Amino acid sequence: MDKPIGYLITFTTYGTWLHGDERNSVNNEHNRVGEPFLPCNPNLNRKEQSFLKNQSVILNENLRNIILKSILEVCKYRNWFAHSIHVRSNHIHIVVIGNEEPEKMMNDFKSYATRAIKKNGSEFNKYWTKHGSTKYLWTQRQLQGAIEYVKNGQGKIMAYGTSEP
Repeated sequence: MDKPIGYLITFTTYGTWLHGDERNSVNNEHNRVGEPFLPCNPNLNRKEQSFLKNQSVILNENLRNIILKSILEVCKYRNWFAHSIHVRSNHIHIVVIGNEEPEKMMNDFKSYATRAIKKNGSEFNKYWTKHGSTKYLWTQRQLQGAIEYVKNGQGKIMAYGTSEP
């Protein structure tokens, strides 16, 4: 089987984007490029909220920049190339290529970011949702579309960067 030319990795901060939310979400059945999202479902959203163990995590400007730097560090250390990274107040998008499965990449991004946040004195107990979205990008068109979405499809840029080629 051919290898994808990149991945669009997305993960959210804890408690801020639950299934059933009006913004829609992805799950195992709704996680391929071009597939519809999981629809809004207020009952499901209330159920998800009842499971939260601590407060939701909202990233301020300082934390967004710390996380961006940590993602760039892991890319450099692992020899991955991030075409586009956008750290928002409640989620992170990364378009990346590398010789790892996207789930491993996402776990490394979360681990590096968590260490960096804790080093800078954050007091949250849990920072990230359990998993996230790992979309495989097979064509140049999909790759360019993902880069454009991450950079310009999120509203005002918060913390944005790319790694060195």
